[in-house]
Amino acid sequence: MIANFALLVAAFALAEPTGPTADGVAVTVSNPLRAARPVETIALSMADILKAAPTLQARRTIVVDANGKAVESQLVDLDADGKPDELVFQSTFAAGERKEFVVRAGERRSPTRDDFRVYGRFARERHDDFAWENDRVAHRMYGPALETWAEEPLTSSGVDVWSKRVRRLVINNWYMTDNYHQDFGEGADFYAVGKSRGCGGIGVWAGGKLSVSKNFTQSRVLANGPIRLVFELTYAPWDAGSARVAETKRVILDAGTQFNRFESTFTGQKGALSAGIGIAKHPGSVVKVEAHGGSMRTWEPLDGGKAGNLGCAVVLPAGVRMEEHHGDLEYLVVTGVPANGRLVYYAGSGWDRAGRILDAAAWAAEVHSLAARIAAPVKIGLAIDK
Repeated sequence: MIANFALLVAAFALAEPTGPTADGVAVTVSNPLRAARPVETIALSMADILKAAPTLQARRTIVVDANGKAVESQLVDLDADGKPDELVFQSTFAAGERKEFVVRAGERRSPTRDDFRVYGRFARERHDDFAWENDRVAHRMYGPALETWAEEPLTSSGVDVWSKRVRRLVINNWYMTDNYHQDFGEGADFYAVGKSRGCGGIGVWAGGKLSVSKNFTQSRVLANGPIRLVFELTYAPWDAGSARVAETKRVILDAGTQFNRFESTFTGQKGALSAGIGIAKHPGSVVKVEAHGGSMRTWEPLDGGKAGNLGCAVVLPAGVRMEEHHGDLEYLVVTGVPANGRLVYYAGSGWDRAGRILDAAAWAAEVHSLAARIAAPVKIGLAIDK
């Protein structure tokens, strides 16, 4: 039990009765790094919460900090069974800082439109795009209708980048006006994907070459903010060496970060499988691969420099081995797929005109920071609090 938490929860119980018991869960979160974590997402397992405090009801749990102030949180259903699997919230941490929270019973506040800092959706009106964003970045991937579009057909499972310079969500407005290749003060789509991997797309490395899928065939959204977006894209089987593999791609994007977490699950492989993760080659781009740090990043001019510069990066989990195999369309790193068929990696972007990532050195620092946070995640402790 954590000191003073009993008094904290008791005070809330007096102010807001929650029934016959006000049991809660004391949560400690510690930053093991000697560096700050400006925005950190804490995801608590609902199963662990309910195991610690069986009287709690999943949909009536809230988070308060050590001062008793409510913390914005989100219930996340990861398997679409209608039951929350995670309780997600965010906080900032100084180097080595430890913070205390309480998960307790309470009425959850319905978020307003302004609370949402992540969003994603299937855009049938734009030839089956799936587009998504947070308060820093925006991306899209391509669906089946684009393969047969009479004007400009494209078959590609690469990741597109929409460069945005505002914190507010823009996807719906840009699709509505259908003029997002010009910057009217919010940013625009300056990035060219084509048949490349774009900014963090994946394929199967077999026989010394990259084999890639067609456009996604199905999509589903599992969580849509206000803090965390989770969605899945399904790719039909394709030939990759001697195997015919299929992929389900789960993407997680939290508010306040430049990076997506990709989980690519492959099926149909025969024996060991390797994957290639790429970043498109564009004129003027400069690539840096740091195998010991598990990352590859680029810095490139957009529209010949007229639209500023963009950084793109791929970061693998700590300890994962990778090799360089650059091709004509993209810079590529190749890594083994775990035996369960699920490969996790991170990919994201930073635009200098958004005002946060101002140059290549700042982008390198952002990539290094992410790699360090992946290698040393926050430490979370749960204890029954009464």
